[in-house]
Amino acid sequence: MSALRVWVTRARPGADETAQRLTALGHDPLVVPVLAVRELEPQIELSGVAALAFTSRNGVAAFARLNPERALPVFTVGDATAQAAREAGFGDVRSAHGDVNALAALLAEEVPALNGAVLHAGAREPAGDLPGLLAGRVNLRTVALYETAAADPADALARLDTLDAVLVHSPKAGRRLAAVLDPDAAGHLSFACISPAAAEPLAEGGFKKLHAARFPDEGHLLKLLAEPLIETP
Repeated sequence: MSALRVWVTRARPGADETAQRLTALGHDPLVVPVLAVRELEPQIELSGVAALAFTSRNGVAAFARLNPERALPVFTVGDATAQAAREAGFGDVRSAHGDVNALAALLAEEVPALNGAVLHAGAREPAGDLPGLLAGRVNLRTVALYETAAADPADALARLDTLDAVLVHSPKAGRRLAAVLDPDAAGHLSFACISPAAAEPLAEGGFKKLHAARFPDEGHLLKLLAEPLIETP
């Protein structure tokens, strides 16, 4: 695998972990987030709640900061979020090993036996529609524990000609990149996207060198850096 200069666009602190993984793979990361996480301070009501659902490590961290509850079973979208939940002190953690659709399927299968509601603790603007997927099947409540806001990527924009690839961890990051990048100035860049949904805003913006991970997790995302690029029409 050739060493690449890779722009890490995800919000901190996750961006710094990604940079460490890139360095271990022999790449040269540039951490300049296009999004920033802002913590919220909601009241978390757990009366009648039989389980928790998390779709990101940020959600786990925010819940752990705001509430001491650790005994409820936890359902997560993927393995990285599951690991974050275990590290936060949750004992009963079940991963859907996939995306929000896989999480919905897991909840629909297992939650009815728990005899209670599921609290989805996550972002103010979640990437997927978990309530819509579970409508009529699971009593799902939601609470927004954090939000992501646009960050200024000026440091990376000034160095575009030194970069080889860009990591896109979410559809919202894809939209932000499409808004701040000129397809002509960034035409040489390869965009490694965590999902087709993350690549879609860039495709609509005229970017060509796009590749979506086979599964929506960072392990498969980073594997894209060693694969031939798939160009959109």
